[in-house]
Amino acid sequence: MRTLVATSLAAVLSLATCAIARADGVEKSVTGNLRDAYCDTTMGANGPSHKQCAISCARKGIPVVMVEKGTNKTYVLIPPKNDEPLPKEVIDKMEDNVTVTGKEYDKNGVSYLAVESVK
Repeated sequence: MRTLVATSLAAVLSLATCAIARADGVEKSVTGNLRDAYCDTTMGANGPSHKQCAISCARKGIPVVMVEKGTNKTYVLIPPKNDEPLPKEVIDKMEDNVTVTGKEYDKNGVSYLAVESVK
């Protein structure tokens, strides 16, 4: 009985530690395509012919998403710090394939990437 209790406690503490680490964000690099969330979601508009519209939308504050190459996993891009806009490098590269490095956060089934660099 003591072994079962000890094992259960260890499992709970392990899961709690993972949750705490995840709350702080995990460094990650993701390669994919930058898109504006509105046009991509509502109209399926994306690609080179949509670049200027996507740049305009991103400048106006429409959320920017990144669709990971090979998996189609979508990340909502957020600035690296509170009360800041997304880096200009993100907006200038809308509809391009890039690699974004930053901290990944997952909340309520949504993946976020706090942009630290764009290549």
